[in-house]
Amino acid sequence: MDNDHRDMPSFWRSPAGLALLVALAVMGFYLLTEHTAHVFGVLPYLLLFACPLMHLFMHHGHGRHGHGSDDDEQRRQ
Repeated sequence: MDNDHRDMPSFWRSPAGLALLVALAVMGFYLLTEHTAHVFGVLPYLLLFACPLMHLFMHHGHGRHGHGSDDDEQRRQ
């Protein structure tokens, strides 16, 4: 039963997936060439938006910086 799932081709290698990739590439090229001023005008806001995202994802272990519980210290002794 699991073999049936592995034998299926990836969506990105199907004709529809390849057509979608080509369409996305053409749209991206169009956006960069025709709307360069708009794209570059948004970059400062993207940097500001990246700050809280980096804080959320990079401080996922905040509060666990070597502060073990009492059980950890008893095990070490």
